[in-house]
Amino acid sequence: MKFWTRARGVGVLGIVLTLLLLLTVDSNLNRKLEQARTASPDRAPASVWDYSSRLYIPKPGNKPSEPPITTITLPTLLTVLVVGGLLIVGGGALIARNPERRGIAPYMSIVIVMSFISILLWGTAGGAAARGADLADTLSRIIRIATPLVLGALAGLVCERSGVVNIGIEGMMLAAACAGYTFALIMGNLFNNAGAMPVWIGVVAAILTGGLMASLHALLSIRFKVDQIISGTVINIMAIGVTGYVRSNFLISYESPVRSGLPNAPIPLLSEIPLIGPIFFNHKPITYMMLLLVGLMHVLLFKTVWGLRTRAIGEHPKAADTVGINVNRMRFRNVVIGGMIAGLGGAWFGLESTFRFDDLMTNGAGFIALAAMIFGKWTPLGAFGGALLFSSANALQLKVQDNIGLPPQFLQMLPYIVTIIVLAGVIGRARPPAAVGQPYEK
Repeated sequence: MKFWTRARGVGVLGIVLTLLLLLTVDSNLNRKLEQARTASPDRAPASVWDYSSRLYIPKPGNKPSEPPITTITLPTLLTVLVVGGLLIVGGGALIARNPERRGIAPYMSIVIVMSFISILLWGTAGGAAARGADLADTLSRIIRIATPLVLGALAGLVCERSGVVNIGIEGMMLAAACAGYTFALIMGNLFNNAGAMPVWIGVVAAILTGGLMASLHALLSIRFKVDQIISGTVINIMAIGVTGYVRSNFLISYESPVRSGLPNAPIPLLSEIPLIGPIFFNHKPITYMMLLLVGLMHVLLFKTVWGLRTRAIGEHPKAADTVGINVNRMRFRNVVIGGMIAGLGGAWFGLESTFRFDDLMTNGAGFIALAAMIFGKWTPLGAFGGALLFSSANALQLKVQDNIGLPPQFLQMLPYIVTIIVLAGVIGRARPPAAVGQPYEK
């Protein structure tokens, strides 16, 4: 038996990441201590062991000056050292036991999650007067940032479960973001309306644009049997060119009465539940749609005839054809459905997260969504969990980048670093649907 296996590699990687985290936390706290002693020698902590981190749960609707429901106070360095010690022990156990499969993904997932928690504690470390981090706001931000990733992952899942590779999700979301924002501006002028109606028309336009782009991908890859990777790449490149042209020649100088996107829509009563309310029931409309789509897609894919047929044409299209399923027609429809879901993700960028359109504003979200889909083993709930993992890195860097003492570019790399680690270390060789990427001829 060879010594260097995937399990041992993951164990070594986890130990190395943990040691780097511990060294960086210690260095950062020492830097904070020196700054405190320079600014106010009398009030500075005696050592780095005196720094503590606070995580608090506010009452729903509370002002920052009002006391929270509860506050969790932890000694920063001691807590991070304990977490790091447990992760190192876990990595050592993984190296010693050398399991074939079981234990690899849970351990690396725990390493990533515990590293996020440690960075949050490290970024919020302060003296007695420091308020700390709003736990409800942090978790709510993770759900919110995950919205386009989950929608992109669901779009890819519908396509790949049908046997069609779709790496054009990035381009579909980018084109949808541009189309949605453009239509919202035009409809605002056309109806002389600065309310929500033009924005909702923009959402519909974004969904239809995603479906139109997906129709092109389906036509090329299913009807004309173009290589599906090439077809998706063409869509990505085309979306960059077309949206860049529309923005520079039209959107920059266009005036419209519409000035804001979709409003926040807290759900009455449910949004008032402590901790749970702000996390799940105090969002904007597209985030609610995303949460509903995850459950709906799970039911449709595993509990309905449509889901059974979709999985059949992705696993064994010839067998599906023998029982009367029109494989290529169903693939075409599912790719268009996937494109419409991706279009909803594009609407999040231009009409919900912000009300504007910038060049390349999707910023690789389509590719991270595909990573989330693979991480989730081509299941809706798994893809949702994978998207939350990646959005945690993004939310974390937004939350602590002002206090952590590292260049902002380092923290902005976190989502992409996590993507690489998860795909290379945790998943390894994932098993996609058997017939994915293979054109079908009757």
